[in-house]
Amino acid sequence: MIRSRTRYWSYIPLVLLVIFYLIPIYIMVITGFKAGDEISVKTMWDLPKTMGVENYLKAFKQLAPNLLNSFKVVIPAAILSSILGSLNGYVLAKWKFKGADVIFTLILFGMFIPYQSVLIPLVQFMDSIGLYGSIPGLILVHIIYGIPITTLTFRNYYASIPNELVEAAKIDGADMLGIYRKILLPISIPSFVVVLIWQFTQAWNDFLFSVILTQPQNWTVTVALNNISGGQIIPWNLQMAASLLAALPTLLVYIFLGRYFLRGMMAGSLKG
Repeated sequence: MIRSRTRYWSYIPLVLLVIFYLIPIYIMVITGFKAGDEISVKTMWDLPKTMGVENYLKAFKQLAPNLLNSFKVVIPAAILSSILGSLNGYVLAKWKFKGADVIFTLILFGMFIPYQSVLIPLVQFMDSIGLYGSIPGLILVHIIYGIPITTLTFRNYYASIPNELVEAAKIDGADMLGIYRKILLPISIPSFVVVLIWQFTQAWNDFLFSVILTQPQNWTVTVALNNISGGQIIPWNLQMAASLLAALPTLLVYIFLGRYFLRGMMAGSLKG
């Protein structure tokens, strides 16, 4: 009985935290349904007088090309950086060679390089290879910047797998790629879920690389969202509707795949 009461009281701070984090979403949703004359600091908590969807339709019409650009960037960037991170983690964890630890440290160093410090040489490099201003160029940047975290995730996951499993496969005649494809790859799905969700979120929310490295016709949704708020008078109802549409893909990813994300983390994919 005492244990059940303790468990009951432990839910109270969790519920309060949920309410706290849902408040901005509540304001965003109801403001998106309001007409322009209903927008006021005094009435921001009030429900809209009429549930019109004009703001959401207008916001979607403005953001549709940029939403498509974002999907064109984040899907291949997340998949390719996850695959490369998996291969790196496999080699660094199970195929030790001279200098492996140094290479792993140098790869991790990429996680701590501020984006702003490399913008000028990055722009020059992308221009020299003919990818400046294009979506493929932005994909390449997100793949490269995603490799450190994906390598760390997979390397730690594969390091937790017994070496006897790999040695047994070698005795059976499996080569390097055969061991990866037939043994380690099937059991590393939890890690793939973790890094795919992580990379999808990071690439989707990126603003700096998109606004610097792409032309206006290739801007992602974060840049378009920022442009909606431009001008002296900000249409907050349209801005809130657009913000919800821009955040919706990542919200849906965590709503439907959040349980698998947690399972992947608990499976050891982020353990050192």
